[in-house]
Amino acid sequence: MVTSDHPAAAPGRVAFAMQDGIAVLTIDNPPVNAGSLGVRRGVVAGIAAAQEAGARGAVLIGAGRTFISGSDLREFGRPLEQPELPDMIACIEAAPFPVVAALHGVALGGGLELALGCDWRIAAPGTKVGLPEVSLGFIPGAGGTQRLPRLVGQSRAIDLICRAARIPAEEAQEIGLIDAIAEGDLLQAAFAFLAEGRGKRLAKNLTPPEETPEAIDAVATKMLARGGKRPNVAEAIRLVRASNGDADAALAEERAVFHRLRLSEDAFALRHLFFAERKAASVDGLDMAQARDVTRVGVVGGGTMGQGIARAFLAADLPVVLVERDQEALSSALERTRAGIDRQVASGRLSQEVAEGRKAALAGTVDHAGLAGCDLVIEAVFEDMAVKTALLASLEQHLPDSAILATNTSYLDIDEMAQGLSRLDRVIGLHFFSPADVMKLLEVVRAERTSEAVLATGLKLARRLGKQPVVARVGEGFVGNRIYAAYRRRAELLVLDGAAPEAVDAAAKAFGFAMGPFAVSDMSGLDIAWSMRKRQAATRDPKARYVTIPDRLCEAGRLGRKTGKGWYDHSGGKPVPDPEVAALIAAARADAGVSPRSYDAETIQRQLLAAIVNEAACLLDEGIAQRASDIDVVLTNGYGFPRWGGGPLYWAARQDRAALEADLADLAQAVGHGFRAGPVARTLDQIDIPTEGQ
Repeated sequence: MVTSDHPAAAPGRVAFAMQDGIAVLTIDNPPVNAGSLGVRRGVVAGIAAAQEAGARGAVLIGAGRTFISGSDLREFGRPLEQPELPDMIACIEAAPFPVVAALHGVALGGGLELALGCDWRIAAPGTKVGLPEVSLGFIPGAGGTQRLPRLVGQSRAIDLICRAARIPAEEAQEIGLIDAIAEGDLLQAAFAFLAEGRGKRLAKNLTPPEETPEAIDAVATKMLARGGKRPNVAEAIRLVRASNGDADAALAEERAVFHRLRLSEDAFALRHLFFAERKAASVDGLDMAQARDVTRVGVVGGGTMGQGIARAFLAADLPVVLVERDQEALSSALERTRAGIDRQVASGRLSQEVAEGRKAALAGTVDHAGLAGCDLVIEAVFEDMAVKTALLASLEQHLPDSAILATNTSYLDIDEMAQGLSRLDRVIGLHFFSPADVMKLLEVVRAERTSEAVLATGLKLARRLGKQPVVARVGEGFVGNRIYAAYRRRAELLVLDGAAPEAVDAAAKAFGFAMGPFAVSDMSGLDIAWSMRKRQAATRDPKARYVTIPDRLCEAGRLGRKTGKGWYDHSGGKPVPDPEVAALIAAARADAGVSPRSYDAETIQRQLLAAIVNEAACLLDEGIAQRASDIDVVLTNGYGFPRWGGGPLYWAARQDRAALEADLADLAQAVGHGFRAGPVARTLDQIDIPTEGQ
């Protein structure tokens, strides 16, 4: 093999070389090879240099750990400079020789669109590919909606694009997106692939595989509903449907839609979240090199939460030892944990082979001594301070000093829980959200004495689990539940003062929340919050307004879906308003001397948001959360706040300040005695609101 001494022709971020008549363009734009202007210019120059050198083929390959992780989102809020991504792809398509995209690591967004613009695609095993643009508020804008369906079919393209799915190379090969999986060295595999005599093959000139209109309609309807009927989802579906027509006209239309949507309110909000989620996974000044390796995990408590946590660790290829109080409870917990894995197989989300491997990695014990080989043990037992304190003390006796002790507590003071231990530096909170193997949010709670090494380990572990970590300090409810308690309290006050529970839920859903607060309470169980209120009863200010309605529901045995009745009647399967609840609410109003008033949906929405924003400002002021943008990450990833809204503080920062101040004044009046006004204005100043040109 000969490397040409042809002068480097691709400036900046793309290196050029000739090897045995094949041009090799190596994209080198660390750390993740984002498809920035320098990369685009470099590829265009490299293709021109290859033609000048008389190349008989070309290979695009990434340096470092990945092909191209996506476009540089920092460019998207301002006019894009030439050449744009479609210009680069047009150069590749016009080249007189075949071009192979050699993929490894990830090829996402513009990176995959670039690969789709090449004639052929090969990938290293384990490579992930996907088009995440819909999750960022716009659409693929460089051929994704046109070239992808011509390779894999319209229904599959709609599904992949609208879910912003990342799929492994092996699956991509099965559906026709990737042409070959490389064996051995990726570049050598690309040379061998070209040596088989393949010529030009433009995806835009292909005809989508034949499908029935009914199959396409079914997927389109499902994805539109899943995407909240947002404009970008609808446009993506419309454009994919156009992929059996004139390609150039459809590509031009796609690009026009892309440019319009990338400057939409949804896109700005979702870009805010994209960068906020990156920040939330870090702590300023923390040296992540201190993070320890975790190779085996113990989970104490085999209830629903413990089972989900165990499955989350097993999915990250970590062996798990599950602990229960006796053999009967252990057998049941192990059986249910394995059954959850089997359900993933039945739904097609997991192969039988992988499932068997996970079940084989699950062990159980009723003796804490059986945890001695674990690097981290997390307790997920009943939310009771005495129970958890005694458990941590017992665990400390059986674990080596190097093992990390974690608690999954939702509300309790971790410093108080750990105060009797000899090694406070190894205690950390890992607050999973239910179902723990599904929900992405993970609050990493830094106790007063948690060491930096243990904190770094918690963050590293979160990434291994595929979770979105947010760091919190110790405080009642930490970040998420603290804010949600204020939100729920305002919802309950709205009901006490005249709103119907179903009207509050409807207003919340109309705003964009996945569920209303009372539907959520019924789903999770009213007894959880009831236990917290009873625990706080002794310290509650008797002058403060207190809503007795949820307590009365619990006393009547209405604990939510699990008992068939809560705020709603679930006995028929579908939740419906219940006259018994209406009567109970009327009695509570009479006892409190409340004359009910009416509320419109907008007032309900703005009051619920005001409660969230005010409480967020309070806990930021107390140092429980690190930064304002972390609040947006918590509420969108764990509490159903609509992602296209950017999060509650992003939303609030976009509101008219006078109107927001009026909302906060109404909130203060409704809450009454004991209301604490947070430094909202100062908090919102931390939120960067991008505009076109930034």
